[in-house]
Amino acid sequence: MTWKKKSPEEIKTTVLEALSKNVDYKNEHIIGLPGSYLDEKVFSRDKFNLFETPFLYSLLLNPNHIGCHTLGSSESFFKGTQELEKEVISICSQDILKGGSEEFDGYVAAGGTEANMQAVWVYRNFYQVERQASSEQIALFSSSDSHYSMAKAANVFAIKHFAVSVNSETRALNKEDLENQILNAKQQGVKYVIVVANMMTTMFGSVDDVNLYVELFKKHQLEYKIHIDGAYGGFYYPFSNENDEVMNFANPEVTSVTLDAHKMAQAPYGTGIFLIRKNYIHYATTKEASYVEGEDCTLIGSRSGANAIAIWMILLTYGHNGWKEKMLILQNRTERLCAKLNDLNIDYFRNPYSNIVTMKASQISNDLAEEYGLIPDNHHQPSWYKIVVMEHVTMDKLEDFLEEFKKELERF
Repeated sequence: MTWKKKSPEEIKTTVLEALSKNVDYKNEHIIGLPGSYLDEKVFSRDKFNLFETPFLYSLLLNPNHIGCHTLGSSESFFKGTQELEKEVISICSQDILKGGSEEFDGYVAAGGTEANMQAVWVYRNFYQVERQASSEQIALFSSSDSHYSMAKAANVFAIKHFAVSVNSETRALNKEDLENQILNAKQQGVKYVIVVANMMTTMFGSVDDVNLYVELFKKHQLEYKIHIDGAYGGFYYPFSNENDEVMNFANPEVTSVTLDAHKMAQAPYGTGIFLIRKNYIHYATTKEASYVEGEDCTLIGSRSGANAIAIWMILLTYGHNGWKEKMLILQNRTERLCAKLNDLNIDYFRNPYSNIVTMKASQISNDLAEEYGLIPDNHHQPSWYKIVVMEHVTMDKLEDFLEEFKKELERF
């Protein structure tokens, strides 16, 4: 399956048709739902040509996509737009992440943090149900470069967290430290592991070696489940490194993946995506949500269907080939930036398939970093500053930065 580009008219027609299949609060005898359209005294429909702006229209109609629609039964009041979310899950799991058809569950979460926590929740419960494991026997492993949501997830779900050190120059996992951490975990009674591997870390754009995790956990006979945190790289790395067969569902060792559409896909905030192979997400089902049709197995519960529609519209505006072209433009722009930094003899880290360039803070003045909005690894005492080459980061902006950087270097 390769997702195809649609015309603006086709996109508009499809979204409006999906909305027409949802509940009509105004004209139907609906008196039991604890929800409605947006307050018209504040959000007047008269201010917009709604049939020409389907995303705004969906915001005003306010569909609730509670639950996980890939499981079958969901709230029938919003069945029209649920189909668009299911198509998003299919595109992401199959076209982008090389999975098979009808093999995945998933939903549009509030962000990458929630999607990562959802994975930890599912696997913790899986071990507790299927292995009768106690919380003390379950641990989360991730690199020291991982997003803070790893520490948050371990805290919320009351399991141990082992952060594996990385090489300060290559950002690669430290094999010796990983092995020591595994031995340490076993001494503490850990028998079951949740691994979160990074598909482009937030600060460095580095990519973890999944095979190293697999090698050492098998060596030490610990059961593991692997989740890929592609919150940043999920809409980029699969297109810049199309030959990769490890950081996606083509790898049978990978059970779930997080993507985050409000980063590289430029969707509204609140559009993380959680994807997982079939027969796992039910371990997070909350049976007490009996009043919800299909029950609920998500952390977030009620969520905006408009956000799922936004992702669908973005992906279908480009299609597979258009999206690849969009990412390769950013890849080319990043390579040009790196060539200029090489000319200036600047030390930096960049994964060759990433659009993040991270420079040592000792080379850059605080004033220059502040002027150009460079992001530090630590706001109190930065060691690194990063540039993220996104849609708005044009070569003109990069040239302006490089020119000022060059002048600063010449002065000192």
